Amino acid sequence: MQSWYQLFPKNPWLSLYAWVIFCILPFFFIFRSSSAIEIFVGIALLGLFFLAYRLSVNSRTGFVYVWVSMEMAVNIVLTYLFGYVYLAIFVAFFIGNIRNKIGFFIIYGIHIGTTITAVAFGIAFHSVLFMSQLPFIVLTILGVILLPFNTYNRNKREKLEGQLEDANKRISQLVIIEERERIARDLHDTLGQKLSLMGLKSDLASKLIYRDPEAALNEINDVRQTARTALKEVRELVSDMRGTKLEDELLRVQQILKAAEIDFVMYGSPKLKNTPLLVENVLSMCLKEAVNNVVKHSGATRCIILIKQTPQEVLVQVQDDGVGLPETGGFMQGNGLAGMRERLEFINGSADIKGTEGMTLNIRVPNVILHNSKEEMV
Repeated sequence: MQSWYQLFPKNPWLSLYAWVIFCILPFFFIFRSSSAIEIFVGIALLGLFFLAYRLSVNSRTGFVYVWVSMEMAVNIVLTYLFGYVYLAIFVAFFIGNIRNKIGFFIIYGIHIGTTITAVAFGIAFHSVLFMSQLPFIVLTILGVILLPFNTYNRNKREKLEGQLEDANKRISQLVIIEERERIARDLHDTLGQKLSLMGLKSDLASKLIYRDPEAALNEINDVRQTARTALKEVRELVSDMRGTKLEDELLRVQQILKAAEIDFVMYGSPKLKNTPLLVENVLSMCLKEAVNNVVKHSGATRCIILIKQTPQEVLVQVQDDGVGLPETGGFMQGNGLAGMRERLEFINGSADIKGTEGMTLNIRVPNVILHNSKEEMV
C-alpha cells in the first residue's frame, strides 16, 4: 500500500531532476530584480514555500489545508512580482494526494482560480515578462488543471487495488477454512458412527471371548466388516475431492522454471502407486509453493526436483543453487512455508529446509494410509 502522501511522482530520477530545476529557477527570476528589498522578499517567500510544502507533506491533520493555502498564497505573490508561476505544479501535485473528496475539490478549485487570476494580473501589469514565457505558462496552467486529477485517480486506484488484494487474501483463507470444516464434517459423519460401533463391538467381543467364543467371533467379524465399509466410504470421499496429480503439476512447474530461465532437472517418477488423491493433491500444492519460492526469492539458475516413493514414505525434494537461507530466521515463517506445513499436518506429513550454498526443501509423507489400503486389498 502507498503512503498517504507521496512527495514525488513514481519515476525517481525524473522527480529528482524536476525538483532541482524548480528549486534553482526561482532564484533566476528573483535575482533579475534590481531592488535588494525585492530580492530579500523573494528569497524569504521561497523559503516559506519550501517550509510550508515540507510541513504539508508530513501533516496528517486538518493543518494540511493551512499549509497548502500558504503555498498557494506564496505562489500568487511570486507569480505577480517575479513572473515565476511554476511552483503551482508542486502545489497541484500535492493536492492530488488529498484523500478527502470534498477537501480535494475545494482546494483544487481555489488553486486553479488563484493561479489563473495571478497570471491574468501578471499579463496585465507585466506583459513583456509574461508574454516572453507564454507557452510555458500555458503548459503550467494545463498541469495545474490535469495533474491533481491524475494523481488523485491514481492514488484512488492503488488504494482500491490494495483493498481488492486484501479481500482476495481473506477470501482465500475463508475458502481454506470452509474446506477444512467440510472435510472434517464429512469425515465425522463417515467415520464417527462406525468407529463408535467398532469400539462397542470390540468391547463386547472381549467380554464374550471366554463365555461364548462363537458370539465373540461373530462380533469380531462385524467389526471387520464395519471397518471395510468405513474404509470404502473414506475412499469415495477422497475420490470426490478435486485435486491435482504430481504428474500434472510437474508440467506447470517446468513451464514456470523455463519462463524464469532456470534449468530444470528431474529425478524419480511423479507417478505414485496406491497413493490417495488427497495426499497427492497436498504434495502438488507444496511442490507448487516450493517452486514459486525458488523463482521469487532464490536467484537460482538451476532447480532439481526429486520424487521418491519407498515402503515407508513419499519424499519430494526441491533443491536450488541460489542464495540459500538468509541469516535472519524470518524466512522459516514466511514465503508460504507456514501454509505448507499446515497442509502437510493434515496428512501427517512434514517439511524441513536447510541450505548454505543453495537451499534444499524435503517434503515427507508417511505411507500409513497406503499400508491400510494394501491390507484391505489382500
